[in-house]
Amino acid sequence: MKYYVSANARQMGNGTKESPFLTIQAAAQIAKAGDEVIVAPGIYREAVNPLHAGTEEARIVYRSDGSGETIITGAEPITEWEQMEDSVWKCIVPNSLFGDYNPFTTLISGDWYIASFIAHTGEVYLNNQAMYEVTSLEQVKHPVRSKVSWNPDFSVYTWFSEQDDKTDSTIIYANFHEFDPRSECIEINVRRNCFYPDKEGIGYITLSGFTVTKAATQWAPPTAYQEGMIGPHWSKGWIIEDCDISHSKCSGISLGKYLQPNNDNKWLKWKYKDGTQTERDCICQAQTEGWTKERIGSHIIRRCNIHDCGQTGIVGHLGSVFSIIEDNHIYCINNRQNLAGAEIGGIKLHAAIDVTIQRNHIHHCTRGLWLDWQAQGTRVTRNLFHDNALPYEHLMIEEAMGGLGEDIFIEVSHGPTLVDHNILLSVRSLKLPTQGVAIVHNLIGGALTGVGTGVNNGAKTMFSPRYTPYHQPHRTEIAGFMTILHGDMRFYNNIFVQQEINPFLIRMAKETPVNQWDDFNVIAGTAPYNDYQTFEEWDQEFEGYCGMGSDPSDRYYMPLPVWTGGNLYFNGAQPCNKEKNFTIDTEHKIYLDLDEENGTWILNTNLRKYLPEEEAELITTETLGMAFEPEQKFENPDGTEIIFDEDYFGKKKKCVIAGPFAQMTDKITM
Repeated sequence: MKYYVSANARQMGNGTKESPFLTIQAAAQIAKAGDEVIVAPGIYREAVNPLHAGTEEARIVYRSDGSGETIITGAEPITEWEQMEDSVWKCIVPNSLFGDYNPFTTLISGDWYIASFIAHTGEVYLNNQAMYEVTSLEQVKHPVRSKVSWNPDFSVYTWFSEQDDKTDSTIIYANFHEFDPRSECIEINVRRNCFYPDKEGIGYITLSGFTVTKAATQWAPPTAYQEGMIGPHWSKGWIIEDCDISHSKCSGISLGKYLQPNNDNKWLKWKYKDGTQTERDCICQAQTEGWTKERIGSHIIRRCNIHDCGQTGIVGHLGSVFSIIEDNHIYCINNRQNLAGAEIGGIKLHAAIDVTIQRNHIHHCTRGLWLDWQAQGTRVTRNLFHDNALPYEHLMIEEAMGGLGEDIFIEVSHGPTLVDHNILLSVRSLKLPTQGVAIVHNLIGGALTGVGTGVNNGAKTMFSPRYTPYHQPHRTEIAGFMTILHGDMRFYNNIFVQQEINPFLIRMAKETPVNQWDDFNVIAGTAPYNDYQTFEEWDQEFEGYCGMGSDPSDRYYMPLPVWTGGNLYFNGAQPCNKEKNFTIDTEHKIYLDLDEENGTWILNTNLRKYLPEEEAELITTETLGMAFEPEQKFENPDGTEIIFDEDYFGKKKKCVIAGPFAQMTDKITM
């Protein structure tokens, strides 16, 4: 059955092509497995709540008809503005507009949210650009240019809201500077979500070709009910494709956790149990309540444009398992720096079991990709990362709101996690307080940071290791919990190129003491793994060991070994002191210039001239072995072997060379 929707219809019809529905929700009330909802161009100011699930064989498809822009928005236009003084205006909004959820009285809160700034889920938009909330009318009248925003010039466009209890209304004050709000597009977000089922288990839905924007979403930590502007809400088999997704207050797409009323933001609400322990509780509770491969995950997010969200472009805990995230353009996430905490990034996933993240372009985010806990069977391949670190020289470390940023952050996971054939050009390429990772055939222009740090829980004097789970291979069932020993890393056939380092970062690295969360390394290469044992050295620790009755030993608690081979180092990038089969070029200056030309990104480099002539080793699953704790190989989700014989573009390699390309050229169109 096909149902038709048009916001430009004269009146509510019956869903036929000749008499379409006025709203998408009207179709969502009745669409069943196998049905298709075709939506005409227009603006749909509604929160679509699909009532029925599709099946694996018969999906429910919501599709823009493709002839123009089809917009689902959580915002409403505000046209009645009264000028107070100069560029400061006010409007009065009756609270009846918001129904049972007023974003201008709802504070952003949750576990791991840094609430040093009072922020609401409400937002004011000037010509589709989010303005900056402040905490007083005086700050609207006399705005101060932000020191932390990536767009400081716009940070003086400020707003403040208060409640008028007598009239049951929200009063919004805004400084529009040179703009007259009566002749511009001014909107406020009023709806919590845009396309999101209220009920769990509404699976096998496709959302295709829409612009989705401006929702008043709440902070989405792993220990809470994780909501997004779009999301499957704890179900299976969604496809979100060819959409433009922007301006969610917190998260654009959520593949996240369902509501556990007894354990929802428990760390915030009940301080006696640490947040890390409540997260372990969440995982174990989900295990007993139906978190299985058969019921949850296996989603696809592809070819989407995801940008200008406050917390994450894509977020998820537990619910993203067995999913594919591919061919997306993700940029400008958390650029206003008005939200802070440990759950921020272009993509932030916990428990990304057997998730494939491939062919995405992720840039100008506070952090590119953050894989936190249980990145088991996760593969990050053929992605382009750049400019995912805080850019401003005047930014002091205490103002950095949760870190300096990097392309990829893998935290307290046991692996196997595979990072192959990526281009990583931010000044901090990989943050690695983790183990069980294989880094293969990448072009790496930034530092490895956080090595040997970041795995304890922040106690002042007590020993506080973080025990994290590992799982049965290619399943959700928990196999055990263990601390992070560090090591268990593999570096094969990568190219490390030391790029010019921002003088601020050099000064910061010298002046900031190494702490338990970061080592502030700015030098490219594997040198942070200096003195880690080779496998042969580690294996010798167990020679002659006979179990109980043997002399006391640290053999079970020392860092695990590191494997290397075929890596190339340029411009002062440094190998670790036990590196094997590597090449250092100290004679030639290598440049990596990534430029945008008419919407196309081009990498200009002279690497081709200075690559070694000899062929590198072909890397396979067999080469990489297995991650130590889960005893699982670096293999495909179906358990088959990976042979690294295709390059960044998916081309077969005629011969094996280091780096992500089958053949180097001076000008590479990405």
